[in-house]
Amino acid sequence: MTQGALGFGFRIGHWTEAGRRTGCTVILPPPANVASCDIRGSSPSSRELPLLDLDRRLTEVHAVLLTGGSAFGLAAADGVVTWLEERGIGYETRIARVPIVPAAVIFDAAAGAADLRPGADAGRAACEVATDGHVELGRVGAGAGATVGKWAGFGHSRPGGLGIASAEAEGESVSALVVVNSVGDVVDADGSVLAGTSAPQPRSPIRARAPSEQGPPTNTVIGLVATQANLDKREVRWLAARGSDGITVSVRPAHTRYDGDVMFAVAGRAPDESSNDLDLLGRLATEAVAAAVRAGVDA
Repeated sequence: MTQGALGFGFRIGHWTEAGRRTGCTVILPPPANVASCDIRGSSPSSRELPLLDLDRRLTEVHAVLLTGGSAFGLAAADGVVTWLEERGIGYETRIARVPIVPAAVIFDAAAGAADLRPGADAGRAACEVATDGHVELGRVGAGAGATVGKWAGFGHSRPGGLGIASAEAEGESVSALVVVNSVGDVVDADGSVLAGTSAPQPRSPIRARAPSEQGPPTNTVIGLVATQANLDKREVRWLAARGSDGITVSVRPAHTRYDGDVMFAVAGRAPDESSNDLDLLGRLATEAVAAAVRAGVDA
């Protein structure tokens, strides 16, 4: 069993459907964090993402949910919200503490039954088992029903999955958790295909179009970049964009019209007031996401 952890005080919990056809994954960040996101895909399905925009005053999130089930799977966030509320976690208002739980989904219904999707009970179950230790990777949680290499037709796809990786240099460190459900193939640093279409004589994926007889493929790579650094929201948004670059270098083609790629970034507060090298953190975010994509299909 391949396992991984984000570190920095982040906790991860999975709920996986018994047949491993769908699932969800919750990430519980440390308090007083700063969060934002980057959207590269043309077809994202999500919840609470406008709050992460630079024009909005919110900076802290209380959980991030990655889930299968397309838009229906967003219901799993309701379970996460109630679980957090019961523990007094959220923004204080005159009525109640309101947890902020951004969420993004993958379209994995084609891998199982169309009516099989994570709900509120699944989101709650993922919170109950969340840990700051190592968790299972591969076809688990939000990656359970993921597939890759669909650009030549779903019938030629290969299993995707959920991966975690980290990158370190010069005292800086970044981790990434990624759910790999791409239209494109997953490629190694040298360009060789690690997991891709099984079509016997496929066209180049750079020029490929969705097979007209099947309609356009509906897919996504979603994930989260985590670090411990004293960054403002604009800097965290930039870090999320550098994380998306990790998809660009590890998936071919990436960010197509049929993808709903979303990359979250969350920075936990560093214990001191020292400054961080943002350019180095950005490079590490790209490396960590690319490695996590590859780990997701390798696991």
